[in-house]
Amino acid sequence: MKKLIAAVLATTALTAPAMAEDIKEFRIGILGGENAQDRLNSNECLRAKTADLLGVETKLFAPADYNGVIQGLLGGTIDMAWLGASGYAKTFLSDPEAVEPILVKVNNDGGYGYYSIGFARKDSGIDSLEAMKGKVFGFGDPNSTSGFLIPSIEIPQATGATMTSGDYFGEVKFTGGHEQTIVAVYNGDIDGGVTWADGLGEWEDGFNSGALRKAVDAGLVDMNELVQIWKSKPIPEGPVVLRKSLPEDVKLKMTGLMASLKSMDEECAYGVLQGDAKGFMPITHEAYEVIVEARKLKSN
Repeated sequence: MKKLIAAVLATTALTAPAMAEDIKEFRIGILGGENAQDRLNSNECLRAKTADLLGVETKLFAPADYNGVIQGLLGGTIDMAWLGASGYAKTFLSDPEAVEPILVKVNNDGGYGYYSIGFARKDSGIDSLEAMKGKVFGFGDPNSTSGFLIPSIEIPQATGATMTSGDYFGEVKFTGGHEQTIVAVYNGDIDGGVTWADGLGEWEDGFNSGALRKAVDAGLVDMNELVQIWKSKPIPEGPVVLRKSLPEDVKLKMTGLMASLKSMDEECAYGVLQGDAKGFMPITHEAYEVIVEARKLKSN
């Protein structure tokens, strides 16, 4: 049924007449995780396909942090983005009418969960959260699900201590993004950190998809030099969202394009999906209600 829905969306969207009168341009926001230029390069094929499909100028935006994309969606300066679950929760809590989730990434096992992965250098001797006591622990971005929200809930449950610097970890610091965390640990600038991965495939490859896989593909790290020290419970993959106020046929076309991206252009999909995955399937707000509630609790 999911494949049928995607096929219908794709067929309807991609055969509809070109439409440009209601929008003059289309703007795609890209969350952090890699440096800005790599993010732009990975999504250039999507930009070109969107421009061809909608018949309007299409631009990519890669702000320095997650909040830049969130504020762009809230302010109407970004039309579409693939958000993390926590970023979507923040957007929804700020304005429930700003965006609507349309699709979610599907892993090779058919699921749409992923994990926050804690890691350290193998030669550091750190092989567990217990061994991280008194050490420097890095998070990516305060609006990242795997890079902050989930570990900030689950790690204190495991350690019995707060995330305040000096309580359990010697120092808790934000690096700015997933790639920055990975590089900081790899270079020995911090002792451990967290990032995201689908948890499928081989550790040596950085798993099948996620920030570790992108770092391996970019030649930034050798996974044999790193070791996993913690793993979260499954996290729902964040949604591709569109601004609710976009014309309906634009929303239909973009849903169809994203749903058919893997079958249309596998190389393009690899870059957009940040690794090897099945593609996208339909998703609704209900899938993120637990994350919305977790985000509410963290803000209280």
